Amino acid sequence: MFVRLTHVQSKPGQMGDVVALYQSAVLPLLKQQQGFNSTQLLTDPLTNKGISMTVWETEADRQAADSNGFLLEQIMKVMPFLTAQPIPESYIVEPG
Repeated sequence: MFVRLTHVQSKPGQMGDVVALYQSAVLPLLKQQQGFNSTQLLTDPLTNKGISMTVWETEADRQAADSNGFLLEQIMKVMPFLTAQPIPESYIVEPG
C-alpha cells in the first residue's frame, strides 16, 4: 500500500468548511480513482491544521492521481479556506 499525506492550514474558523468540502466534493471523486483504497481526514481545531491521508493499492495509482491533475484539482477546491498551499508527501506502508 502507498499513502499520500497532505498537510493543510485552514484560515481561523474554517476547518469545518474544509471538512464539509472534503466529504461532499473530494471523497466521492477519490472513490472513483483507479487504485484508491481508503482515506482519513485528521483535524486539530485549536491550531487549524489538518492532514488528509489517502491509501492507494500501487505507487503507480498514487502517482497517476498526481499526474492526471486530480490532486491539483482537489487542492484548488479547498484553497479559499487555507492560509497556504497544501503540502503533499508520499509514503510506503511497511508490513508490521
